[in-house]
Order: sequence, then C-alpha cells, then structure tokens
Amino acid sequence: MIGKTIDELKVGDSASFAKTVTEADAYNYAGVSGDFNPAHINEEYAKNTKFETRIAHGMISAGFISAVLGTQLPGPGTIYLGQELKFTHPVHYGDTITATCTVEELIPEKNRVILKTTCTNQFGYVVIEGKATVLAPQK
Repeated sequence: MIGKTIDELKVGDSASFAKTVTEADAYNYAGVSGDFNPAHINEEYAKNTKFETRIAHGMISAGFISAVLGTQLPGPGTIYLGQELKFTHPVHYGDTITATCTVEELIPEKNRVILKTTCTNQFGYVVIEGKATVLAPQK
C-alpha cells in the first residue's frame, strides 16, 4: 500500500483523524516517553496550576498529526522531515481531538509537501497549529 505521490497531490487536499484522549493514553505516553511531568499525571499537583486540573501531554495530540500524514495524506510511505507546532489551548482527558492536515505547497523537484496542521477539540477550539514538511511516497 502506497500513499499519494507528489503527482497525485494538489494544494487544498485535506485529511483528518479524530480520537478521544484518555487518562490511559497519558499514562501510556508517560511510560513510553519518560515524561512524568506532574501537570499530566498528578491531580493534587495540577490543582495548583493555572489549568486547575491535569492536562494531557501536548505531544499526544501532535501524534495525531503523524497519524494523518502516515496513513492518509500523503499516506503510507511518507517520510516526516519537520514539524512546527504552537500549542494554543490545553487538552483535558475526555476531549476529542481532530487533527487535520491540508496541503499548502508542493515542491515537485524535491518531492516535498508542505502541509498546514491543525488540531481542534470537540468545541472547535484550536489546540495546536503548525506546518509539516514531508517527503511524498514514491512508486
């Protein structure tokens, strides 16, 4: 299975992935990454933060962008080269996050694709915005 090649893509193409972020996701992410920041896993500590409760690791939602790129747009065979991220709103356990990637620029001579990347919650708040640079799959 191969994703879309540079010749099959066009500016404006878009794809999304949605998932509800759970407490289990955070504990699994902490175990894999080693990020045991108490803002994510310790409710007593988190009560004294500006969010007043635990928030999910931002990189969990950022991972949903990777899911779009690697499975849908451009899809299997895509190589991630870079990502700019701006975290704009906290993600709480139980929030459903939708990652959307939209082709902004095609650079055929380098087989590169620049995509706008956005993650929103179930209320429509943008929680992450940025840009990804990838190599499109080759046949």
